[in-house]
Amino acid sequence: MGLPQTITPLTREDFIAWENIQPDKHEFVAGEVFAMVGARRVHVTIAGNCFVLLKNHLRGGPCRAFMADMKLEVKTADAVFYPDVLVTCHADDLKAETTMHHPTVIIEVLSESTAAYDRGDKFASYRQLESLKEYVLIDPDQRRVEVFRRMDNGDWLLAASESGHGLILKSLDFTAGLDAVFEDV
Repeated sequence: MGLPQTITPLTREDFIAWENIQPDKHEFVAGEVFAMVGARRVHVTIAGNCFVLLKNHLRGGPCRAFMADMKLEVKTADAVFYPDVLVTCHADDLKAETTMHHPTVIIEVLSESTAAYDRGDKFASYRQLESLKEYVLIDPDQRRVEVFRRMDNGDWLLAASESGHGLILKSLDFTAGLDAVFEDV
């Protein structure tokens, strides 16, 4: 009888090299690889709206917005993610081809299958990024925007959109109304 083979977990670096040649997207957390599924039309529409609004706002400045195909490596969490939208102002990121490291803003559009993870373990990983100033969760079903802001003391403060103010990113001096965020939804 043969012995079972041991599987050597991937390192983060090995994962990134492997992922760069894959036809489908995967995320990586502490040696484990997770296949990503396609998104609903509503999810893609909201992420696209946010990207376009941010791209237009940032034009001519030192920051750039990127969409779901850009990897984000969180070394301290031993993880690699694909945020729906991220904004970086870091010179190294602006030269990177496939993987960012220093986002200022991350936006995740919630789905029924990812909401708990985006609010929990993924946010815990993102909070380890010293550059991250704001983390946005957009709930398409509730038509709600939540912005978590890093305070000067390192704590995070929630600003919710129930007031109707929409998406406000203080770190980028950016405001978009709820109608713009949820356009065509």
